[in-house]
Amino acid sequence: MSDITAGTIANRGDAPPATPIATPPVFVWPPRPAALAKFLFGCPGYFLPLNILYMGLAVLTWFAFTPSLVRMKTFDADWIAIVYAQNLIFTVLVYGGLHLRFYIRKAQGTRYMLNRREPTAEHSRFMFGSQVRENVFWTAFSGVGIWTAYQVVTYWAFANGYIPMLNWEVHPVYFVLLFCAIPMIRDAHFYSIHRALHFPVFYKRFHALHHKNTDIGPWSGMSMHPVEHVFYFSGILIHWVLLSHPLHAIFHVQQTGLAPALGHVGFHKLLTKRENVYSIGQRYFHFLHHRYFECNYGGDGTVPFDKWFGSWHDGTPESHETMRVRRAKAHGVM
Repeated sequence: MSDITAGTIANRGDAPPATPIATPPVFVWPPRPAALAKFLFGCPGYFLPLNILYMGLAVLTWFAFTPSLVRMKTFDADWIAIVYAQNLIFTVLVYGGLHLRFYIRKAQGTRYMLNRREPTAEHSRFMFGSQVRENVFWTAFSGVGIWTAYQVVTYWAFANGYIPMLNWEVHPVYFVLLFCAIPMIRDAHFYSIHRALHFPVFYKRFHALHHKNTDIGPWSGMSMHPVEHVFYFSGILIHWVLLSHPLHAIFHVQQTGLAPALGHVGFHKLLTKRENVYSIGQRYFHFLHHRYFECNYGGDGTVPFDKWFGSWHDGTPESHETMRVRRAKAHGVM
């Protein structure tokens, strides 16, 4: 069995991930309107199910859980603690819930699993001697802490008028279009900072900590060096210069904080007790990045920078061979 299939569910009796992995029909020429409509409004697609859930969570957070902007004109520990508690609770529910289902209760065993092994290694290379405990530590303290810091300062800047606030009633179409575009904006930002973090000077000092997780799990998603967290959550800064509303910033930063759990879940399909099978998106795409490092730097390819800059791995043996040859040439070991 080739390395490209080893460790995938191809050897467990279940259908392997669909390959070749295709880029979404967004930035294509000539345009493909029928395919684009299916991608935008189909399920799974751009909106359904995940982005609609993130959007709903952002709306709920803004209207039900966010302190008033008047209160946030000054940095007070009480409302800052509320924001941190919200983010930590959402993180535990999403990351912990996925870990509980797939790796503690083992609800579907190893069916549709991508990893060679479960991400529960006990090894001295991990803090506390445990992969999961290290992942939880970096996620809960550094990840959620820096996520909250960006969010708190953004709230404060909106409250004091340092950031002009978009009025829904004056610009309703722009408000909705910007809200819908945030996942693409986030995808482009993620590729840019992730590619930079693979430059040797940054990789060795910072990003290597994340790549200790070769067999990934939900808690691996935001297990990063604090400097990487600063880069990773910096996407929210676009709302400091682009006319926005705090709701846009909440959606942006919450998706940034919660999406890595599913992106690193280590499975590419959800299997129910009744043997119904549901896709959970392009999990294979980012799994290949953790397996081969020098490919698939972006998200799910909505903005296909990987395709445009030659780092796209579509999951096929041919793609792997092309990348192997390129890497060998780069290191002078043909």
